[in-house]
Order: sequence, then structure tokens, then C-alpha cells
Amino acid sequence: MLETAPLTELIDRYKSDSESVYNTWFINGGERMKAFRTIRRGVRDVVDGIAEGTFGNDFKGSPLETVLAAITEQKQVFEGAAHPFYWKPKLRIPDIYENEANKHKFGGFLQACLATNQTERILAEISGLADARIKGLGPAVANILYFLHPTAIPPFNTAMLNGFNALFADKKKLGSWESYLAMREVILNANERVRNHLSKDLGAFSGLLYEIGTGRLPIGNNTEAVPALEKAKLEKAAQARHSAVLEERREESEHTRIQHLLITIGRALRYEVHVARNDRHRAYDGQSFALLTVPDLPPREWPDEVRETVRLIDVLWLEPGTGEIVGAFEVEKSTSIYSGILRLEDLARSIPDCGCDLYLVAPNRREKEVMAQLARPAFRHSLDGLPIAFIPFGDLSEHCKAICTFGENRSILKKIARTLPGGVGNNPAGLHILEGHGGP
Repeated sequence: MLETAPLTELIDRYKSDSESVYNTWFINGGERMKAFRTIRRGVRDVVDGIAEGTFGNDFKGSPLETVLAAITEQKQVFEGAAHPFYWKPKLRIPDIYENEANKHKFGGFLQACLATNQTERILAEISGLADARIKGLGPAVANILYFLHPTAIPPFNTAMLNGFNALFADKKKLGSWESYLAMREVILNANERVRNHLSKDLGAFSGLLYEIGTGRLPIGNNTEAVPALEKAKLEKAAQARHSAVLEERREESEHTRIQHLLITIGRALRYEVHVARNDRHRAYDGQSFALLTVPDLPPREWPDEVRETVRLIDVLWLEPGTGEIVGAFEVEKSTSIYSGILRLEDLARSIPDCGCDLYLVAPNRREKEVMAQLARPAFRHSLDGLPIAFIPFGDLSEHCKAICTFGENRSILKKIARTLPGGVGNNPAGLHILEGHGGP
């Protein structure tokens, strides 16, 4: 067992690296925190789809694909998380698409894990799934369970396994639930000893294993081995990581710019503005979001889970005096359109007789993607009479000054908002402009 002192020194190096997944994913966690709710909701959709017979017989197009898409967009650390779930028809794996008994076993497993917070119950369900010996369905499922129970179930992939073996001088292999559960015990024990240096959330320790496993974080017993690895490959990986980090920072800057436009317009239209709680520390063009927006949502009789979800919506416009939410905006630069829709839907479902306007704000190039997601039957039914509209970045930027100058209330946004065909009036893209839904 690695001594606590060397492990804490390793953790200090891990945390001090500005490009480690600890800094780019774990603590820079606006999108990470949003993902927990999205993935939990997606897992419920998987369970419901299996129970109702609508799950399908392929990964593509299934609700499971949506869950894994939300996981794989969580920076480099979850790259490849979807691969074990792709339907491989020649091998008939993983055997949860054509085999109805296995499909229902998998659905029952997910339902049981959703319904409990007791670690022993979760481990019992894992053992039951392992005993079922479903062909091709292995411990990659732990990546889903992590987002349901982040303090009990560590995520799992090849890089993390390699890091584990290097750190603990072990020889665990992929594909075995037994090996995964043995790894988990060691990880929990080590994390408990250094929890004050990391987090109760096991994503932080798994990120450490990832960095060791990719060769970016040499440790005592592999420092000498690092030069023997394919140097060019390691350098290429480091360069790719650096480029990815720069791109993420550029996207963050663009996300902040669009939030600032929405804050500016909301204030110009004489609304109070709430910005996502994890973004209040941000500033744009020298203007602090904390000084431009209200510190928190007004009291509402919402379940805690719903309130936390609504507090993470990128921008909300509130009616002065009453605090009524009249406009909600999710800015989706490159992340999942689906997760943004879910947060807006949660808001709409939580407000009796909701009359607020719901907007996805995204780059012009994502218009077809937005419309495809809005066309999903589940959303068209659940939000019937309260459509979510799309505002392109370009249009918002171009018309911001005019909207601030000539707009009287939130209905001004209908001039640039687009929704699915079926409204009134066409725009050049063949979509429709919303009319008459907004009000002061």
C-alpha cells in the first residue's frame, strides 16, 4: 500500500497542474454539476423505455445513447465511455438489445440503483448484475453509476485502470466486475486517508488515476519507465490535451459573452436577472455578474432537487417585485442540447400554469441539431403549449443594442427566436418565428 505522505505529494502535483482533469473538469465543474441531474433523468428514461417496450433494439436512437452522450462530453476523462454500449450485431454484444430478459434485468438494475442511496444495496445490485453474466455488459456500467452515486461508485476506464495498477503495483484487468469491486475497495480506502486533500466525490481520485494512467503524472515507481514509453505518442497526447484545454477556455469565454448579452438585455427591459449560481463569479468586459444579478432565486415551494436544477439555468429573467420567472435561457456552445432542454422542462413543470418563455441559445451552426432535439416526441408532448425556442448567437449579438434600445418587454425576443415548423411566418432557414407567446 502506498504511504499517505507520498500520495499527498502526488495529489499536490495533480492539483497544481492547471491542465489536469482536476482543474479542467472536477473543480471547474459548472457543466459537471449540471450533468448529474441530466444523467439521472436520462437513466429514468432508459428504465421507462424498457418497461414500456420503447427502448429499441440498438444503442443508436435509444435513451441509453443520450445518457452516454452526456457522460462522454465530460472532458477527456470520459472519452470512450460509450464504446462498450455500442451494439455489435456480429458478436451480439452487449446482449441488452435483442434479449428481452437481459434488457429487463438491466432496466431493473438501473431502477434499483436510482431508488436507493444505500451503498450496500447498490453493491448487492452490482453483484446481481454480475451473476446474470450478460454477455458484453461489464463494469463500464460504473461510469453511469458514478453520476447516480458519486461518493460510492468510482468511474472506470482503461486509463484509470492503468493508473490504478501503476499507483498500487497491481495487475487488475478490464472486463471483470470482481476486479472492479476489488479496485473500488482500494480506492475508497486510499481516498478516505487523503480526503482532506481531495474530495468525498470519487471523481477527484479517479481523475488522479486517469492522469497517472495516461503518463502525464509520473509517480515514484514509474518515473524511470516513462522515457521508455513511446515518447512521440506521449508528446502528441500532451499537445492534444493542451489544444483541448485552450479550446475549452475559448468556449467558456464565448459562453460568458453570451450570458453577458442576456443579462444586459434583461436589465435593459427592466427585469431582474439571475445567473447560474456557479457562474456568479464571472465577469465580462470588466462587469461582474455578481453585481449585475440578484444573489439568489426568490423563495418557492419546490423540492430541493428542482430548486438546485433551476439555480443552474444559465440566465433567468424575473419580474421585479414578484420574482416571477418570465424568461429562461440555456446557453449551449458545444455541450448537449438535450441536457439544456431537460433543465428548461424541469423549470416549466415546476411552475404551476407556467407562462415563462424558454430559450436555447446556441451557435448558428447548431440550428439543425437544436431543431432535431426539439422534435423528439417526448418533448413535443411534455411541453405542448409552451414551446422552447432557439436564438442563434449571431442574431443575439447583432441585434442586442437594438433590442435594448427599442424593446419594451420580453416579447421583443420573438423577433429573432425560432421554433419548429407549425408557427406563423417563415424565416430564411425555413423555420418559424414565435408570435404572441410573450408578455410584459
